Amino acid sequence: MPRLRRGKPRLYRVIRGPLNNLMPRKRLIKLRCPICKKPTKTADPDFPFCSERCRLIDLGKWASGGYVISSPVTDADEAVPQDSLDDEDRN
Repeated sequence: MPRLRRGKPRLYRVIRGPLNNLMPRKRLIKLRCPICKKPTKTADPDFPFCSERCRLIDLGKWASGGYVISSPVTDADEAVPQDSLDDEDRN
């Protein structure tokens, strides 16, 4: 059976060690090459790619149509069927 403490409850925690543990740490983001997934640095001359080779592979994908920017998607509820417009014009 656990022992019960008597007296005032502790509302604080004793801090031990250096105070820099209290400061929030910067979140480290690991950047990777989008083609081969190797780690890259922002200071690299080919950033965001790891090398000139990966940069040229990416350029080739854009040139050959491997990457496509899609058109805006419309909801089916907002679209008006063409048949209903034709029927109204006939009346």
